[in-house]
Amino acid sequence: MSRLIIPFASALLLIAVSVYGGVSRAADGGITVVAAENFYGDIARQLAGDGVAVISVISNPAEDPHLFEVTPGIVRQAADAQIVVLNGAGYDSWMEKILASSPRPLRIVINAAELTGYKTGDNPHIWYAPATMPKIASAIAVALAKVDPGHAADYRARLTTTLASLAAIEKRAADLKAKFAGTSVTATEPVFGAMADALGLVMRNQRFQLAVMNETEPGAREIAAFENDLRDRRVKVLFYNSQVSAKLTDRLRTIAVDAKIPVVGITETMPAGSSYQNWLLNELDMLDKALSGPPG
Repeated sequence: MSRLIIPFASALLLIAVSVYGGVSRAADGGITVVAAENFYGDIARQLAGDGVAVISVISNPAEDPHLFEVTPGIVRQAADAQIVVLNGAGYDSWMEKILASSPRPLRIVINAAELTGYKTGDNPHIWYAPATMPKIASAIAVALAKVDPGHAADYRARLTTTLASLAAIEKRAADLKAKFAGTSVTATEPVFGAMADALGLVMRNQRFQLAVMNETEPGAREIAAFENDLRDRRVKVLFYNSQVSAKLTDRLRTIAVDAKIPVVGITETMPAGSSYQNWLLNELDMLDKALSGPPG
């Protein structure tokens, strides 16, 4: 279940937030960046330095993002922020509603989907595409320099460092593509889809994944095809969203384990104590190990 469906009451209820660096709010007159998801917040943190408060709304890796309820504080924080970063493409429409309800002429909104050419109806997990985050980082750095021109050189310097570290993800993806392009894989939902495309993997059972993402029941034919792919070992890896537990997807995971097909756990939100770069590189390392290992 990959689309965030969050109640948006007339009071515009708000989420409990996590603040990077222990900052709960910017000092009076300070700069605040609010990111709808913690992976965008982490990139903003890398660029911002100590003088900017960066607040990430969705940040708890132990919480299913789809079951998450909003409370009034984030409405105020997003309304007051100078810079807001959201995913777009229908993934976090609650943030778009918050912003529409509290117009602020000087607020800078960075919509990752719009910036990278995605639209509602596309796979919204665009942060898994290696080309996405360098564009978002550049946009955040430009926004910070516009809001705080006195420190523009600092933001440019941090952007150079951040882009260099993001390049490691693109290089790792290119290396894995050279090794594994054309390999058949499957997933319980399309969270990792953009990265799988970048690696040249052949993703099976996509109708099943779309049903799960859209919170509809997959058809009996799709379920049977998925189970047969696992039992007959037609795929080399099962990607499993470890943040979401459901009877159907748990059963598929069990079938994969019984068939000795490696299961690579992926998450929608960045794990605590990590960075965006380390998070993705770790998952790519797990995938490399799974595809390189001896047959079961």
